[in-house]
Amino acid sequence: MKTRLIAFAILLGLPMVAQAGLRVVATTPDFGAIAREVGGDRAEVTSLAKPTEDPHFVDARPSFIVKLNRADVLLEGGAELEIGWLPALLQSTRNPRIAIGAPGRIRCHEGVQLLEVPATLDRSQGDIHAAGNPHYMTDPVNARIVAGRVADAFCRLDPKSADAYRANLKRFSDQLDAKLAEWQKLLEPFRGRHVAAYHNSWPYFARRFGLKIEMFLEPKPGLPVTPAHLAAVMARMKQENARVVIVEPYLDRRTAETAARSTGATALDVAYLPGGVQGTEDSYIKLMDYLVTALAKALAGNTR
Repeated sequence: MKTRLIAFAILLGLPMVAQAGLRVVATTPDFGAIAREVGGDRAEVTSLAKPTEDPHFVDARPSFIVKLNRADVLLEGGAELEIGWLPALLQSTRNPRIAIGAPGRIRCHEGVQLLEVPATLDRSQGDIHAAGNPHYMTDPVNARIVAGRVADAFCRLDPKSADAYRANLKRFSDQLDAKLAEWQKLLEPFRGRHVAAYHNSWPYFARRFGLKIEMFLEPKPGLPVTPAHLAAVMARMKQENARVVIVEPYLDRRTAETAARSTGATALDVAYLPGGVQGTEDSYIKLMDYLVTALAKALAGNTR
């Protein structure tokens, strides 16, 4: 009878109470990875976006509604990261636990100092976000802030497991702090170096590690590459001695290869979601390890 009732509730999209621990839905794999670190075996974590998808334009599937209806917690990036797909899903979700203002609705950008907040909202400038650049998780310090918010939420929702969540948070934070010191040391020789990117996803990473990622293959965020703009970027790459072009898995690598080939640079595959490159699945620290190590190697191999 209990199994039939659960199946019926899922069919109707009715909210359900988690049977053991917390059911957590994260919009993207980076927030899912943080939730697993903090929740440990007391959290069942599902990420909606694939690690190789553009988090702005996720292919929203009906199965997502079922997952959201069952969730005790929803972790979203906020700052308009998921504005193109999450609101429509939530309109079809009948779960008061993750409604706006509910304890289970966690907007991860809150508490993070966002960069590139526009003075005015001018859509002619491309995909500009009113709250600021939403790709803040490329800075490990921001990941630590998010982990703290997640732990606070889990403790409120599941107070009997609070000690475990706090212990998990401390373990993750200690690991992150130790790795951050390693990452900063690895990229320190390249402080001030120019790196080209396809899309403006990296201001937080650049600020943390002292790089200049200010040249973009897109003429404006979200707009298609044009021959004239690409030629201008390649000219500037040569002028600034930018010897690396970074490109995410959902963008056109051939364009990055063209820019790299024409300037003597390297086209480097990167991702800001765990699992976006092989060997980084389900781990924020593994992802950052890859990013820092691969970029340091590319920069070192292309030093004139």
